[in-house]
Amino acid sequence: MLNIASRMAASAEPPRIIVIGNEKGGAGKSTLAIHIACGLLHDSHTVAVIDLDLRQQSVGHFFRSRAAWSRASGAYLPMPVERLEEGSSLLGLSDEEAAQKLEAMIDTAADRADYVIIDTPGADTAVSRTAHGRADLIVTPMNDSFVDFDMLGTVDPVTLELTKPSLYAEAVWEGRKRRMMGARKSIDWVVLRNRLATTEARNRKRLDERLQALSKRVGFRIGPGLRDRVIYRELFPFGLTVADLSPTVRPVPVSLTHVAARQELRAIMGAIGIPGYAAAPEIEAESVADDEVVAEAS
Repeated sequence: MLNIASRMAASAEPPRIIVIGNEKGGAGKSTLAIHIACGLLHDSHTVAVIDLDLRQQSVGHFFRSRAAWSRASGAYLPMPVERLEEGSSLLGLSDEEAAQKLEAMIDTAADRADYVIIDTPGADTAVSRTAHGRADLIVTPMNDSFVDFDMLGTVDPVTLELTKPSLYAEAVWEGRKRRMMGARKSIDWVVLRNRLATTEARNRKRLDERLQALSKRVGFRIGPGLRDRVIYRELFPFGLTVADLSPTVRPVPVSLTHVAARQELRAIMGAIGIPGYAAAPEIEAESVADDEVVAEAS
């Protein structure tokens, strides 16, 4: 596991543009994007969010639901400063036009916010490449399986030894080189082990060894992700995350699972260099156990 907080503290400016990227769909990019954004908001940062998943727009839906729930309940919820609908305005444009418009959107967002969170689609597109090229920090979630690892590295089918970087790793590597040659700025890259199973998987050790080898080869760091918990999905329709839960924001009963999920988010925020979220208030469980806790304990 990594902690880049010490390296971040040594720099004059924290990463302002955080790109959540992985060319494979279903890795949990949108879930991670909304949790990082809400963690930053609760850490008193101004945040702009750009949703480049132009078809599904999960992040846009989430924050619109958040605004509606806040109005209906009368509870205050911190919101991003940038309009989420702007990402959908790229639909129908040529690759060149979309890339140019996105550049302008990022510039505007960076002027207005401490952090810009960009959720990218699960595909190699012109807007995704543009976003990656503007990143100060790329955060790549991957499910804990060789299916997801295949976008990062290729393994020998007989020995399972790492043979070479794969498509997405090569794309990020090339983008980092171009950024260094052009702007003389480096791009940090963190890979998060997302949606970890609650029980020890048989191939986890094998996967961890290959991921460690690949990280040394192409230069990313490895951090903790979010476990595969029901609570992340049950809070989504309200436009809420575990960061929002409080005595006044509690649409579902709080269990020990919610408390554990809050700790997972703290670990992620610390790993990407935002340790201040660790000061967020604790939440108390209303019940000792629920179905998910029992499943984890068994």
